[in-house]
Amino acid sequence: MSFTPPPYPYDRLDALREIAKRIFGSAIDCSIGTPCDPPPDDVVAALGTSGLERGYPTSAGSPQLRTAMSNYMERRFGVEISPEDVAGCVGTKEFVASTAQYLHLRDPEHDTVLFPEISYPTYAMGATLAGLRAVPVPTGVDGALRLDEIAHADAERALCLWTNSPSNPTGALDNLTEAAEWGRTRKVPVLSDECYAEFTWSKAPQTILESGMTGVLAVHSISKRSNLAGIRCGFYTGDPELIAFLRGVRQHAGLMVPGPVQAAVEVAYNDDLHVEKQRAIYLLRLNKLAEALTGAGIPATIPDGTFYLWVPIPSDEVDAWSLAARLAEQAGLIVSPGDLYGEAGKHFIRIAVVVSDEDLDLVCERLAQHG
Repeated sequence: MSFTPPPYPYDRLDALREIAKRIFGSAIDCSIGTPCDPPPDDVVAALGTSGLERGYPTSAGSPQLRTAMSNYMERRFGVEISPEDVAGCVGTKEFVASTAQYLHLRDPEHDTVLFPEISYPTYAMGATLAGLRAVPVPTGVDGALRLDEIAHADAERALCLWTNSPSNPTGALDNLTEAAEWGRTRKVPVLSDECYAEFTWSKAPQTILESGMTGVLAVHSISKRSNLAGIRCGFYTGDPELIAFLRGVRQHAGLMVPGPVQAAVEVAYNDDLHVEKQRAIYLLRLNKLAEALTGAGIPATIPDGTFYLWVPIPSDEVDAWSLAARLAEQAGLIVSPGDLYGEAGKHFIRIAVVVSDEDLDLVCERLAQHG
């Protein structure tokens, strides 16, 4: 049987956008986590002045880029990593989607990808694209993986375990040390998606590498940290043996971050001030929208991390899609119904506070009319 790709999740929201446009003339789209704020000027300048557009870039990244990434990990998380054990990728979505395929080449005896039951759809899709089993792992009320509920048979077949902390979409924090130990005990690589680590509100940001390098990888993205989703760059680091294997495979596949992008991202990872400013902006927006939603009869609270609100549907709503339609009708606001992130999320909606302050104020004003 041939493979037919499923509908892209966010394309399912087009009908909601049409509702908002019909009533308000336009939609205020908070369904996708696309940054709207400007990146640092010196980063943008580096894109046009590097002189690196002529030649082929190195697949893993230049020594300067990998050193900047390594230094960032030490500054932000207190972990010392050799630049040799850091490698760039063409945006972390690409890495998430392709890594199961490559790990299966290394370990063809295992065929199961474990991932959080409420999560970014690409963990499961990466398994599907590799012809592997995608098995969701239950999460507790705190959002952490319930590792003790993984069936023995699935653990025996596990090729890797994905964890995501802070979580997209819930904002919850996982117990990364516990996940690392689960994997080491069973010799299952644990892949820790830490793309939202800079936006952790309830405690200091964490990385799985704080528990050691053996058997684990940490994945980081410049998209959220520095408002640079359009230039497609991230990195992975951790267990030297896993890094060396993936670097080699990815080099043969021709995966490489463009040279000018490498130069720009080096600048971004050498600066933390712009990130502190962005943190303050997102936290202000989260509080503002949570207050407006609560006032409109849709109680919302600030998450432990990310720039998303993960909002339970009120008792008077049929499901998440009906609440999403209501918000489109009442405020021109487009949100993501929670079942886009797994069946377990069907009683929630996700809202990304990535629109301008002017648009967010407009949403809040419209919501106040329905309080």
